[in-house]
Amino acid sequence: MIRFYNTLSGKKEVFTPITAGEVKLYTCGPTVYDYPHIGNYRAYVFEDLLKRFLVYMGYKVTHVMNITDVDDKTIKGAKARGVSLAEYTREYINAFFEDIKTLHISPAGCFPRATEHIPEMVNLVKGLIQKGYAYKKDGSYYFSIAKFPAYGRLSKIDMAGLQPGQRVEADEYEKENVHDFALWKAAKEGEPSWPSDLGPGRPGWHIECSAMSAKYLGETFDIHCGGVDNIFPHHENEIAQSEAFSGKKFVNYWLHCHHLIRDGEKMAKSKGNTITLREVLKVKNNPEAVRFLLLSTHYRKTLNFTFEALDQAETALQRINEFAGEVKSGYFSEGETQAVSSIRKEAEKGFAAGLSDDLNISVALTAVFNLIKNANILISKGKIKKSDAEKLSAFMDSVNSVLEVLTPTAKSRPFILGQKEETQVSDSSAVQAGLTAEQLEKVKLREKARAEKNFGRADAIRKELEEQGILLEDTKDGVRWKILLPKKHSE
Repeated sequence: MIRFYNTLSGKKEVFTPITAGEVKLYTCGPTVYDYPHIGNYRAYVFEDLLKRFLVYMGYKVTHVMNITDVDDKTIKGAKARGVSLAEYTREYINAFFEDIKTLHISPAGCFPRATEHIPEMVNLVKGLIQKGYAYKKDGSYYFSIAKFPAYGRLSKIDMAGLQPGQRVEADEYEKENVHDFALWKAAKEGEPSWPSDLGPGRPGWHIECSAMSAKYLGETFDIHCGGVDNIFPHHENEIAQSEAFSGKKFVNYWLHCHHLIRDGEKMAKSKGNTITLREVLKVKNNPEAVRFLLLSTHYRKTLNFTFEALDQAETALQRINEFAGEVKSGYFSEGETQAVSSIRKEAEKGFAAGLSDDLNISVALTAVFNLIKNANILISKGKIKKSDAEKLSAFMDSVNSVLEVLTPTAKSRPFILGQKEETQVSDSSAVQAGLTAEQLEKVKLREKARAEKNFGRADAIRKELEEQGILLEDTKDGVRWKILLPKKHSE
């Protein structure tokens, strides 16, 4: 049983899709007036986690993510640069697609652009006029909040101060004020506009998502996501105009991601404290660690971005990667043990249970790390067999189908020199597990050099082996070796 916190009801609810086995999902995509910052990608990674988990649980997901390529900000930017709207937004649209590929965010099935759906928006506005929810003023059309008594259900905003007829033309406005909002804006000199039955003009920001979601998902669909910033006015206005038009419930479940903060403040371009994904990767070129950091805190909690936190995410991810590499490519003798079957089943149950509880990633990751700890103990005692390793590897693959952060980096086997008896392996098994006879001999020569305190020679041999993909680790029990696996790269 899956439960999600529904912003509309203010509580966790059992998730029941409209059509059994299928989920229709709409997520608010980028407004392409600049490069998205890392805070934007927190929301996109959360939405990707949600979608991947639903697929993991057997659902067919139809995902639509809009691209806002006409609004106040894009028009202002194009005008300042002296280029067309299409030319201005193209750079940022391309950057967005490059970034989601870098972060292993699975693409939506459809990325509708606002400028390509003007007829659908005009038809929606015309319908609202006919039903008495919209009115004309100075060539523009506005939605009358007073005509929609249910306004404020999502944001829980206080309607006491509402003054009928107060209008706002800006796409974004003060959170504490309630105004009639623009559906269609009359054409202005120097701004892009489209001919229509409403007169020449352009759509308001809010009408765009209502029109595009209805076209691709229907008038009522399962889940709508976005950041908490979208709750009011954007999502509140979407509900009002969509339900006024159709007479049906717009969305059943609303899921909202909290802010990414920096130095204790919300990350926002208006505050000048943003950092883009590209800037982050110039400091630490590890997109998987960035993704892991963004998803490893529950989506309804604020997350403070620091490079120290990114270092910690990288360390945790390395532990997972090394285990995944070990069970995928390590040498294990034939057979199977009941102990591994038990810890794997417990981990599978814990992982699914955690994410089923409103995407509780902490519980899900705890299940994974507990499995790694218990399995590593068994590996150190030589109690994991080939069939066990295959099942553990399959489990890690299934986890990664949801998290999409793993790049199995190495297989680690205890080497023969200096090891305790129960972890010793023979020369033949060391070679079978991946070392060549020549590499095995070099390891022995290095140990001899270390024993003779010829550390220069020992370091030279270690470096030579590392260039061949063999990483040596000196432990209190003796030498351990890892065979480095090729790192996965985005296609």
